[in-house]
Amino acid sequence: MKQKKKPFKQCPVCGGELEEKEVEKLLHGGVHTAIMKVQAEVCRHCGERLYSQETVRRFEEIRIKLEREEVSAFTPLGKAFQVA
Repeated sequence: MKQKKKPFKQCPVCGGELEEKEVEKLLHGGVHTAIMKVQAEVCRHCGERLYSQETVRRFEEIRIKLEREEVSAFTPLGKAFQVA
């Protein structure tokens, strides 16, 4: 199996060590928000997250669907409220 080439060996922000982790990403589109679990390279020092190009493209697809209210394929988790 071919291993993916990582674009960074160290954190581009602080130079810290990176480790692959599953993280939650909040995506906003229009008045809607989605939560997505994805793999990311996370800096052990500063917490910076680095996502693959494929993952970033998926984020954009989801944001567009949220803006267009094309959410029938998404699983509702509850309701969100704004507090003044």
